[in-house]
Amino acid sequence: IFIPWVCGHFCASGSAVLQGTCDGSILIFLQVEKRSTFEKNLRAEGLMLEREPAVTNSDIMFVKIHCPWETLCKYAERMNIRMPFRKKCYYTDWRSKTMGRLLKSWLPRNPMKLDKEALPDLEETDCYTAPFSRARIHHFTINNKDSFFSNSTRSRIVHHMLQRTKYEDGKSKMGINRLLNNGTYEAAFPPHEGSHKSRHPIKTHGAQNHRHLLYERWARWGMWYKYQPLDLIRRYFGEKIGLYFAWLGWYTGMLIPAALVGLFVFFMDCLRWIPANKEICEANETIMCPMCKRNCTLQKLNESCIYAKVTHLFDNGGTVFFAIFMAIWATVFLEFWKRRRAVLTYDWDLIDWEDEEEELRPQFEAKYSQVERVNPITGKPEPFQPFPDKLSRLMVSVSGIFFMISLVLTAVFAVVVYRLVAMEQFASFKWYFIKKYWQFATSGTGVCINFMIIMSLNVVYEKVAYLLTDLEHPRTESEWENSFALKMFLFQFVNLNIIFPNSQRTHNPYLCLQMGVIMVLKQMWNNFMELGYPLLQNWWSRRKMKRRGQSMEHKISLPQWEKDWNLQPMNLHGLMDEYLEMVLQFGFTTIFVAAFPLAPLLALLNNIIEIRLDAYKFVTQWRRPMPARATDIGIWYGILEGIGVLAVITNAFVIAITSDYIPRFVYAYKYGPCTDQGYRQEKCLKGYVNSSLSVFDLSELGMGYSGYCRYRDYRAPPWSSTPYEFTLQFWHVLAARLAFIIVFEHLVFGIKSFIAYLIPDMPKDLCDRMRREKYLVQEMMYEAELEHLQRERKKNGKQYHHEWP
Repeated sequence: IFIPWVCGHFCASGSAVLQGTCDGSILIFLQVEKRSTFEKNLRAEGLMLEREPAVTNSDIMFVKIHCPWETLCKYAERMNIRMPFRKKCYYTDWRSKTMGRLLKSWLPRNPMKLDKEALPDLEETDCYTAPFSRARIHHFTINNKDSFFSNSTRSRIVHHMLQRTKYEDGKSKMGINRLLNNGTYEAAFPPHEGSHKSRHPIKTHGAQNHRHLLYERWARWGMWYKYQPLDLIRRYFGEKIGLYFAWLGWYTGMLIPAALVGLFVFFMDCLRWIPANKEICEANETIMCPMCKRNCTLQKLNESCIYAKVTHLFDNGGTVFFAIFMAIWATVFLEFWKRRRAVLTYDWDLIDWEDEEEELRPQFEAKYSQVERVNPITGKPEPFQPFPDKLSRLMVSVSGIFFMISLVLTAVFAVVVYRLVAMEQFASFKWYFIKKYWQFATSGTGVCINFMIIMSLNVVYEKVAYLLTDLEHPRTESEWENSFALKMFLFQFVNLNIIFPNSQRTHNPYLCLQMGVIMVLKQMWNNFMELGYPLLQNWWSRRKMKRRGQSMEHKISLPQWEKDWNLQPMNLHGLMDEYLEMVLQFGFTTIFVAAFPLAPLLALLNNIIEIRLDAYKFVTQWRRPMPARATDIGIWYGILEGIGVLAVITNAFVIAITSDYIPRFVYAYKYGPCTDQGYRQEKCLKGYVNSSLSVFDLSELGMGYSGYCRYRDYRAPPWSSTPYEFTLQFWHVLAARLAFIIVFEHLVFGIKSFIAYLIPDMPKDLCDRMRREKYLVQEMMYEAELEHLQRERKKNGKQYHHEWP
């Protein structure tokens, strides 16, 4: 791990200052003292420190930290790190072996899998592991001390020491994080394993290092169709990042069947033709009521023929089936992810791993340093937040969240008002083309305004979420991250879903158009910010180096730690931004899928690009992040389950309220020509358009027109005894909408619960493997100890009892 800091120069007054200035700052003198004490304590713990000035910037000093073998062993034992001690052997009968060989010989080679010859021998994934112990070091397979502990394990051990080393006398005066926060050090990062590129092709000369291998077999765009090398990702970046890419890959793979079904539903809708559209396109005598009070001409119903055809693509019986399918798909996705996670945690030795007690945040300690309580875990006194103070801060935070949500609702109301005004303006526009297609013009401009509001509010949300989370004063970093992540999700989720209230009065085409534009444009913006921004920043860093007079040959000879220093650090929020982007996409894909069946296809195409973008970013554009362990995706799984429940409710309302499916259904069974026949065919919808249009007296408008026009509603004609009152058909349609919502929700929730019950969280063969491994480990450890004792007895000529030491 390398810890760069700005060198302190001494002026005539004798005070240490930064960047060669002479301001007599006592703070900087204290930083020098903290650095000196911290580094002295690190050496006392067994680390080796080496200082080296930067080549391109004389003001930067790097502190290189080396961890000797003895120190690695001591802290590996203290941290209960599991290490390999014998190759795994699985119990299989001859029939399963024979069938496996026959299947491999018959089936063609899977092009999505990576060649085993292209990846290094990751021996710990094929070995039984046990907590490392120096007393039983002879049990473990140590072929080479330099490679026994992987680089990520070494970095994790050193980071563990950095977090617990003191820099001043005091209970909480310890840890590299506090020194980074107060500016004593500039950064702390493990180095990349050399360059990610090579002059020689990897097929003939092999990989130079794991970073080069990850770039060639994972981060390159040519690998977009290949499975991800998760074991290598975990070994290089740690389990937490490995689990993110495993989840992202699993989510992307599960999108394939959803995208295919959505595409099939869409094409079937394109091929179908129902009489309702035919009636609209042939209604050249039906006069529609004007949409404005001035400069408006009466239009015929057949002029909206194209709009009706587009509407039918996303408003038919197929969308009901697809909504049910996607609700079940979300349940299957989450349940099978549990099984996939269980396999990964077993393969990565995370089954028995428990997160150690986190250190307190410096801000929490500074705020509550006067109030202490004994920690029930460690038994040591630590700062404590009283419950009344915690409750009051939480209430203020919740009030801030509701205020921001009310701001979104205000934006929704503003867009609705705009659409009402724009609808009249476009309907009376001077240009005939816009005047004819006023529906598309209104929808298009409304979508653009919605998108600008969404992107503008996202900037505000991040600042407000920071403010509210800091106001709560969370105890640990993980609590801060979970609280911040939940706020960001709520803000952005409500922000993105303002499209639903704006679409209730305009039916599915507007909702579909908004979803398509937002999904495409927002993903393009996110991809630019994730990759384009780091590329520009790194290019600017190289440009500054060139201005300092560094030649190209000199830049190539820069040490690896200085090349990494010029790269961008990982996002301040870690993986939160990556998860948030994908979880919001999951919400779009499931919540409004009844209005936009192509959403899974767009999500699939984006994720294929997203995986390689993230891989390229992690391997080439970012400093190597500190490896961390994790057993799951954390708070995001609960959010995904909540989205799955909300998706069922939302799709029920989308179909019932914004769709014409229910009115057509009621007409076919109650008012159409097939009323007494008990079945529904295409002929049963004959006359539906006329039934869904009410009559209005044009003379009441005061615009000089006479006669009658039609408008979309279920109201009595002007010549009836109760003019313009709701008809019986309106109440039938309303009752059918409410009944559909209740039946749809109960049916889908029942199916989801039944499927979740049928799918176990852990595969049966994995349970058997875990039980057998536990048995074999005990046997092998006992045998290894007996062999060791016998060798010692022969060597020393002493007698030993055959029992565990």
